[in-house]
Amino acid sequence: MSGIMVDLNCDMGESYGAWKMGDDEQMFAWISSANVACGFHGGDPRVMAHTVEMAKRHGVGVGAHPAFPDLVGFGRRNLNVTPEEARTDVLYQIGALAAFCRRFGVALQHVKPHGQLNNASMSDRPLADAIVAGVKDFDPNLLIVSWGGEFARAAEAARMRVACEVFADREYNADGTLVSRRLPGAVITDHARVVERAVAMVLEGRVRAVDGTWLEIPIHTICLHGDTPGAAAVAAQLRGALEQAGVQIAPMLQVVDARAVARSGSR
Repeated sequence: MSGIMVDLNCDMGESYGAWKMGDDEQMFAWISSANVACGFHGGDPRVMAHTVEMAKRHGVGVGAHPAFPDLVGFGRRNLNVTPEEARTDVLYQIGALAAFCRRFGVALQHVKPHGQLNNASMSDRPLADAIVAGVKDFDPNLLIVSWGGEFARAAEAARMRVACEVFADREYNADGTLVSRRLPGAVITDHARVVERAVAMVLEGRVRAVDGTWLEIPIHTICLHGDTPGAAAVAAQLRGALEQAGVQIAPMLQVVDARAVARSGSR
């Protein structure tokens, strides 16, 4: 056994009404944490309830996946909101999901912004501070999921715990940002490479950028995209490969807590 523990997270519950997004039923078998849409970019009350219930059944950690109020654009358009709008929108969405968590007796574990709300927070510090404030307003003990930038710095400044996220199917720039989806090759579609890359990331604690440089990243959780073709098969292969390498899969709160204990023990 390697003694390494990691979480596999996936965006879930993004269907609404008659519109279907992702293969949630299949993905739940392989992930350990779910980022549940809260109605602003996807999801509706019925879908939210069903998604939380499925997470409980599979022993999967539940987190809120708040977004810009952009149902038409699936939360991928940049909206010029004020910090107060961002703060209260995030608080509102967390509260909505928390109601369903309470109904099913599930603890809310984390918050991970969706789409452009997440992307913009990487470089926009006032927006990042506003999102963090909205999370802290609800519960300062919630984990904040981030892949770096101003959002991670804002969370740390507010003394919030951060679960560091990596993307096995996305290319990285040398500064730690993700290569734009507009550029060819930004999204890795070779399933074997995605699996091999993710295992290497976890075992080595680093990511190779497109220019060949290495980025040292503390990895708590790997993002899987459930809306891509063959997502469940990739998730199954990845989990199997990680476990074969001696890596334990667990919800991100367990991963973050275990790393904190290990750090305190090594001092």
